[in-house]
Amino acid sequence: MPFLETIEKPGDIKQLSIEELYILAQEIRERIVHVCSETGGHVAPSLGVVELTIALYYVFDAEHDKIVWDVGHQTYAQKLLTGRLKRFNTLRTYGGISGFPKRAESKYDVFDTGHSSTSLSAATGFAIARDMAGEAYHVIPVIGDGSLGAGIAFEALNHMGHLKKDVIVVLNDNERSIGESVGALSQYLTRIITTKTYNRFRDDLWKFLGRFPAYFRDRSRNLAKRLEEGFKGMYAPAVIFEELGFKYIGPLNGHKLGELIDTFTRAKDIKGPRLIHVVTKKGKGFHIAEKNPEVFHGIGPYCVQTGAAKKKTSSWTSVFGDAIVECAKENDRIVAISAGMCLGTGLQRFRDEIPERFFDVGITEQHAVTMAAALALQDFIPVCAIYSTFLQRAYDQIIHDVCLQKVPVVFAIDRAGLVGEDGPTHHGPFDLSYLRCIPNIVVSAPHNAVELRNLLKTAIEYRDGPFAIRYPRGACDDNNMVTPVSIDIGTWEVLEEGKQVLLLATGSMVAPTMEAARILKRSNIDPIIINCRFIKPMDESMLMKVAARVKTIVTIEENTVRGGFGSAVLEFCTGQRIPAPVHCIGLPDSFIEHGARSTLHEKCGLDGAGLAHKIKSFVKI
Repeated sequence: MPFLETIEKPGDIKQLSIEELYILAQEIRERIVHVCSETGGHVAPSLGVVELTIALYYVFDAEHDKIVWDVGHQTYAQKLLTGRLKRFNTLRTYGGISGFPKRAESKYDVFDTGHSSTSLSAATGFAIARDMAGEAYHVIPVIGDGSLGAGIAFEALNHMGHLKKDVIVVLNDNERSIGESVGALSQYLTRIITTKTYNRFRDDLWKFLGRFPAYFRDRSRNLAKRLEEGFKGMYAPAVIFEELGFKYIGPLNGHKLGELIDTFTRAKDIKGPRLIHVVTKKGKGFHIAEKNPEVFHGIGPYCVQTGAAKKKTSSWTSVFGDAIVECAKENDRIVAISAGMCLGTGLQRFRDEIPERFFDVGITEQHAVTMAAALALQDFIPVCAIYSTFLQRAYDQIIHDVCLQKVPVVFAIDRAGLVGEDGPTHHGPFDLSYLRCIPNIVVSAPHNAVELRNLLKTAIEYRDGPFAIRYPRGACDDNNMVTPVSIDIGTWEVLEEGKQVLLLATGSMVAPTMEAARILKRSNIDPIIINCRFIKPMDESMLMKVAARVKTIVTIEENTVRGGFGSAVLEFCTGQRIPAPVHCIGLPDSFIEHGARSTLHEKCGLDGAGLAHKIKSFVKI
């Protein structure tokens, strides 16, 4: 029987030898590769930490200790070791297990994560609570080098070092966040790993001690490990962590189980904040992922033999990516900014073709937005391409540094609405609500590829303030032959004339609204359909004229119904004393679980049939 099949809880691996643990690691990798080829997922990061995961759960007591995984896209091996083997084939599917740590799913998931850099703050809280309660357990946050570059991580390191709490920070260094890690910190970590003098000294000493008999060899090597930390300071400047109050240990080969287990075991007995620097390879064990770690960071279903995606369609992201390159080649003031998500936001082509005007700032959305504001004040045209769910992290900067100063920053908000399989940590159902309430910003949503290009052109030409374009994840019709044209700010478009009922749809909900209208016509309901491509400002003139002709108004959006587009229409109609009742359709006031976008739309009643059913209930014929 495969070793993996015998593991029901993390403690079961403690019965295995080192040789058996390596076999287990291979079995875990095979399971991840094959399951994700059907479900998609974060393949490369999870493959990179298999041995690290095994070592952590081998040394520490998962029943009491708190192992906190940062971001969570590296936890597939952890799921397989914590009782979810039998359900692993349901990964990221509706009703199946989540692709991220989820407390409701397992007691071994001690903190829900999906956004980066939160693990150190959570670990600090756990350590304070432990000591205040007089309890005794280890707290071990596992954070990647890309995540360590975010402001919240440094805030936590600074506080943790000041408190001198017993915490073991594991720095998983694979020189990448999602794309290649950027910044001085990443370069600093790389220098530690590659310092020739230090590594040559370390290897030579290890080989020399290996000549002794086993008893003296083992004791000598243990002593050497302690001396190593002192010698390291002469050759590899670990000052940054030690000045923050941490005992620095490493760097370690993250794929050598014996070295990891031995180091973690020794680190348990050291007091105060400790940082163990572990070097891993993203995609380890699956050569296609090793060669393409950025692609396999998060990928849909693929062919195991070739790595090729099983579905190839034009996406909203790719349409934006091509359009921004075309615009930038015509206007040398355009600058593209990514917060560690070059491939995910469609900016790879821009990076390759116009590298001097491309800036990947790493996982630092706050910095990206404020930097963009300053660029705009110097007459450049910064385009910040950031997922809706990640833009939340820069909300203060949007208000204080961009909108307050009324500077023309363009926000390309990808993954707006329901993203699908990545679930509630990555859904983007709030941006219409959190942007609409801010003065000075234009908020828009295209309903197809042509309109996305048109709105991007409009945004680039608009110099009176910030301009946001929000669009969903997934397939998108594409027509590269259409030359983009500017759209008058705040104007809507009548798609179908009708009577009695007014359907105001925005962005991704226009297509299902058109489908709903076809269903409604079978019941003798002939609605007027308007494409509300601007959420702020709205086309108040058109709304006044059309609303006077109907008995019912329905707004439809892929955003929470609280404070979104429908709320804006309702506020306007109430202020203007428009007699027709306004009914708002959108996402419910709850966090939506993971699953395919089509499945989630159906469950939320945002598909054509669901919309038709809801609209019928509002209409009095």
